Amino acid sequence: MTSPTHTLQLLSLLARISFRLGQFKLSSGGTSDYYIDCRTTTLHAEGGRLTGHAILDLLDDHKIDAEAVGGLTMGADPIVSNVATASAWRAQKTPGAPLLHGFLVRKAEKAHGTGRRIEGFCKQGARVVIVDDVCTTGASTIHAIQATHEAGMIVAAVVCIVEREEANGRPAVESAAAGAPFLRLFTANDVRAEHVRQLEAARAGFAHGENFDRLVRPKTKQAIRLRMACFVNYRLELSLPSRSRTRWRCRRRLLRFATHV
Repeated sequence: MTSPTHTLQLLSLLARISFRLGQFKLSSGGTSDYYIDCRTTTLHAEGGRLTGHAILDLLDDHKIDAEAVGGLTMGADPIVSNVATASAWRAQKTPGAPLLHGFLVRKAEKAHGTGRRIEGFCKQGARVVIVDDVCTTGASTIHAIQATHEAGMIVAAVVCIVEREEANGRPAVESAAAGAPFLRLFTANDVRAEHVRQLEAARAGFAHGENFDRLVRPKTKQAIRLRMACFVNYRLELSLPSRSRTRWRCRRRLLRFATHV
């Protein structure tokens, strides 16, 4: 049996610890019924490792040749570090494999010291990859692209972990990238679907889990199962379009009543 790829493992972790359902205000000014905080995953020990390798795999698949990877602080910070480190591990295992160095783009130039806007790798004419965590309108990604062009570097590709397609930020990013490909690991719908799948699996597991039956006293099993079902059904309800939520609300109310009987 083959093990899951870095990308599939990253998707599973993103859906589990970074995806949230509810009502949220976005940095773009809009609102959404879900939120994806990629930094929870990219700053996670295993999540960071998976992020670095998944992006390297994506660049290899599209035959992107570059000397460095960078992006706008702070969403890109852990991504840049993880990709650079993953390239070093790859070079150790495969002698001759190229290294990808890292750089970070400040939101404004420093008012002290060298006054630089770019920290880390910065070489005229170098081909680089711009990375970001979530692309909504693409504003932060475009900011990094513009700073990279001003520093005399060439954008070879743009990569985001999650693209929120409903915001339609892709055309603006592609225009700023001046012909460089805009790649993504996942769409927001991919992460949402995996999140719902995990919730459904959790509900099925609590209904039929052997470990649960063995470890919990018989008198408390039914109450715990019903309470857990209430919670999972509530999370599933939030994942549905508003017109489909009525039947889930009814089921949740019945389950809540049953736990007090």
